[in-house]
This record gives sequence, C-alpha cells and structure tokens, in this order.
Amino acid sequence: MTVSLPESGAPLAHYVSPAPFDPHAVDVMTEKQSQVYQASQLRLMWWKFKKHRIALFSLYFLALFYAIIAIVEFLAPYNLHTRNVDYIHSPPQRVHFFHEGSFVGPFVYGRTMTLDMNTLRRVYTDNTEKVEPIRFFCRGDAYRFWGLVESNVRLFCPAKDGQLFLLGSDRLGRDVLSRILYGARISLTIGLLGITMSFVLGITIGGLAGYKGGVFDLIVQRIIEVLQSIPSIPLWMALAAIMPVTWSPIFIYLGITAILGLIDWTGLARAVRSKLLALREEDYVLAAQLMGAGTSRIIGRHLVPGFMSHLIATATMSIPGMILGETALSFLGLGLRPPITSWGILLTEARSVSVIAFYPWLLFPTIPVILVILAFNFLGDGLRDAADPYK
Repeated sequence: MTVSLPESGAPLAHYVSPAPFDPHAVDVMTEKQSQVYQASQLRLMWWKFKKHRIALFSLYFLALFYAIIAIVEFLAPYNLHTRNVDYIHSPPQRVHFFHEGSFVGPFVYGRTMTLDMNTLRRVYTDNTEKVEPIRFFCRGDAYRFWGLVESNVRLFCPAKDGQLFLLGSDRLGRDVLSRILYGARISLTIGLLGITMSFVLGITIGGLAGYKGGVFDLIVQRIIEVLQSIPSIPLWMALAAIMPVTWSPIFIYLGITAILGLIDWTGLARAVRSKLLALREEDYVLAAQLMGAGTSRIIGRHLVPGFMSHLIATATMSIPGMILGETALSFLGLGLRPPITSWGILLTEARSVSVIAFYPWLLFPTIPVILVILAFNFLGDGLRDAADPYK
C-alpha cells in the first residue's frame, strides 16, 4: 500500500504489521507507574502526606504523647497525689552528670530549706555535698495500673531518702512533672471522645439535611446559626454550671465531654451538608435509589465515603478547640474538679500574678498544651493537603 505526498508527488511506503493485535499492549506500565495506578485512595493520601514534613513530625509527636498516657503510672516518678510537705514550692532541680570532675551519672544535689523572715518565702539551696543519684527501673510509690494491676515499678525514681522535682513542686509539695503526665491522660482523651461525638452528630444531622433538604434542612440550618452566633466560652460556662456539684468525677468528665461534642458538631454538619447537596444529584445515587437502597445506606455507603478524607482532616483540626475548651473551663473552675487532674486544673495553681512572679514553674503545664495544639493544627494542615484532589 502506497500513498502520495501532495507536496512532491513522491510515493511513501506504508506498511501494516501482520502481528496479531494485542488490546492490552497500551496498558504496559513501568513498575512505579503500576504501583501508583493500583494504589488505593488511602495509600495515595499517605504518599502525599509524607511530603509534608512538619505534619509527619506532628503525627509522630502526637503518637508519642498518646503512647505516654497509656503507661503514665510507669513513667511518673511519683503518684498523682503524693505530698512532700518538706518541699513545698520547691523550684526545679537541675540534673548533673559530673561531681567534682568525676562522672557519676544522672543525679541531683540534695536541698536545704530556709525560711526568709522578711518575705516569709521558702528558700531552697543546693547542698553540693549530698549527691542523690537518679534510679532507673526502680521501686517507688505503689500504684494500680489503669486501676487494675498493683505495682510499684517506675521508669525512674529519686534516690533513697532523696527527692526529685525536675519541674518543681506545687503548694502542697506535689511533683509538677508527675501531675502533668497524669493530666495528659484526661486532657488528650477528652478531645478524642468529644470529637467522636461531634463526628457522629455532624455526619448524621448534616447528612440528612443535605440529602433530604426541605423543611428538615431549614430547621437544621437555623439551629446551627443560633448555636454559632453564641460565643463559645459563655455557652460552655452556662452548660457546665448546670451540672450538679454532687456528681462524681467520672460523671463530670463525661458531662464536659458531652458539652464539647454537642457544641462543636455544627461546623462539621455544614461541611457534610454542602458536600451532599452536590453529590446527591450524581447518577450513582439515582441508581442506588432505583435499586431500593434506603436513605441511611445511600448516605453511609455511597456519599460519605467519597469525602471521608476531608472529614478526617476537619475533625483533626477540631480536636485542639476541644482541648482548649476543657482547659478553659477547668481553669475557670467550671470544668473538671479534683481529684481528677487535667492540664486546665493544674493551671489553676497559677491564677494570681503573685504566684506567677514567685513560682513561675507552675506555668509549665502550658507548654504541653501549646505543643499539642500546634501539632494537631500542623497535622490537620497536612491531612487537608493530602486529601485535596486538586493538589
């Protein structure tokens, strides 16, 4: 078979391959292309998420924090309520490794307390003649691991007949570091439980409003507008104030969690509603309706999974608000109450300017609050970018 070029008129040979046609020849891909082509949506998100270095570091940081709260009894050098009445408002002790030019290992110097008669303040001075080595994997205060198993083994302990206050002590002589570790269990879990409740309410109410529309959607939008128009802190305070003072600490904990979850669902519900308003007109939704699928199945199996990655990113960025809400309520005395300890309760020790001026180490609980809030925000940014199909 020959064809002629119109420009020159010279014939151009054109050959047809006699080999059998292979319809899959166009699908031949390199190994890397095949991995991308066959990867699931979650794997694609993970590959994009790993490129966000700060978000990846934040994920590891938060995983470390949540691992710590699982074994906090083992990590804390003292029990939550252990008092050292001879070391009230003791400042943080410095860890040393060398004593008089010789390597001793991690240790602290013993302390001597004197009372300043002019200011009536306790003054602590290091006794460099008294070396108190830090013991590791030692036996200290007895505890019940998660309230179930009796033990007294701890990661590190003070020396025999010595004291160890790496972050100082409070007005009752309790170790600040140990109380921060115990408080992390409450402050971090209350955010997860609250966002779980918010997640369920937001998907359920927002999904029904977006899919059904009509009067139900109108009522839900007005409720959301009313709730979002009320300042968060006064609303939290009003709801927390109605909880009876006779409730046990566990009921108070669950009540604060419910308050945070009931207030925070509005933003997530609006996000779900807006997505479902667009997706409910797709052909696969009509096909599911014609096959007899119910409303709950269409929303749960066909619509919500399509933007679940966006919901996860939104929920992750809502957790810091719940942690701050619990901290604010506890700081104001309307949230959790002793004997339950959270970071907000620890900050009540530093509510006066004089205490901050004389005992600034009582502000140390703000450090984990700031770090965790930043980590959750960076993690949310990374998840949002990884879930964005246009990036």
